[in-house]
Amino acid sequence: MEQYKLYRTILCIDLKSFYASVECALLGLDPFETPLVVADASRGGGSIVLAVTPYLKRLGMPSRCRIHELPEDIPIIFQKPRMELYLEYSAKIIEIYLKFISEDDLYVYSVDEAFLDITEYLNYYQKTDIEIAKMILDTIYNETKLFATCGIGPNMLISKLALDIESKKAPDFIAKWTYDDIPEKLWPVSPLCEMWGIGRHMEFNLNRLGLHTIGDIAHYDPKTLKKIYGILGEELYYHTHGIDMSLIQSKKAVRAISKSYGNGQTLFHDYFPPDIFQIILEMVDDVTRRLRLHKKVAKTLHLGIGYSKETGGGFSRQITLDQPTANASVIYQNCMFLFHKYYENEPIRRVQISVTNLLENHIYQFSIFEDADLMQKEEKLHYAVDEIKFRYGKNSVNRASSEFESSTIKARNKMIGGHHA
Repeated sequence: MEQYKLYRTILCIDLKSFYASVECALLGLDPFETPLVVADASRGGGSIVLAVTPYLKRLGMPSRCRIHELPEDIPIIFQKPRMELYLEYSAKIIEIYLKFISEDDLYVYSVDEAFLDITEYLNYYQKTDIEIAKMILDTIYNETKLFATCGIGPNMLISKLALDIESKKAPDFIAKWTYDDIPEKLWPVSPLCEMWGIGRHMEFNLNRLGLHTIGDIAHYDPKTLKKIYGILGEELYYHTHGIDMSLIQSKKAVRAISKSYGNGQTLFHDYFPPDIFQIILEMVDDVTRRLRLHKKVAKTLHLGIGYSKETGGGFSRQITLDQPTANASVIYQNCMFLFHKYYENEPIRRVQISVTNLLENHIYQFSIFEDADLMQKEEKLHYAVDEIKFRYGKNSVNRASSEFESSTIKARNKMIGGHHA
């Protein structure tokens, strides 16, 4: 396995409780001593809490819950989500990273997390990896008053594992792992979903195989894992040994392969057919607009439906389209196919739509069952609507059905990422 090991110096930096920490920074408060949550209290007790401060996490409060689940014996400070502000702070942090390294050595993983390859900068700065990490974290705090944590490793995976498993509990918020640390620090980890890349569904299936710690997977037969899970099973086996050959410098190629567009929303009351179809159509419009904007087409469609809390359950299914498309009607029709096939007549509170397996836009091959003229006119109409929205705002033109009481599109168009701008 030695031949698969990379020996780079990778930093994985995460901003602690990002949204809540931004709000504390602006109020001049210490997030480690302040009971602050980011949530829109005006939307009722069912509104989702987007972030809580480290102080509240220390008291056992989860990062994601609903307002009515918050303890009543703590004088909690509510701050309304301000997504545009958080994006501005994220951009500031990226600018800080670029003061230390080049853009080629930076991979922005999310709004609050990034990977930095500092291999070639150790000699340049004449500092150790830990010293460079501390220098960057100190700069972030001095310029933004935000606290950051850092994992250091010889590849992207190990740096991420060091971040998630150890750095957030370290006194200086920095943890460094090597390949030699994997048996001692990674293999005892349980439950399995504590490891990056293992979701609860996969954890459930692995538990059924008798695998309850990461070490159990590391010592399991890799051929059996591959037989059950395909290439993902083989990748999981290597990951449990700390093996990851991803390079930050090839991040653009990785992004092109893994890119997806999605849209999800939690509804404020129970929905049933046909009202839920309105929500699905509006979400399809948003996803296909993003496909057109980036000149992409999608081959795979995913639809997730979550039932109300009282009922529980739901379904999550995907379908491979006959050919890649960005056509709203085609994608909506396939959403309806999945919906009618798996829906169980329960009240709906959550809808998720995403498209994957993206390719560059290409000429669509119409089947003999499709009205080519109608579909081409529809595409021209969508592009015209896109242009109007771009010039005059998202709510400048909508479907007539946006006037229905069941519609949420006008309210959501005033938000960024589903939250107030």
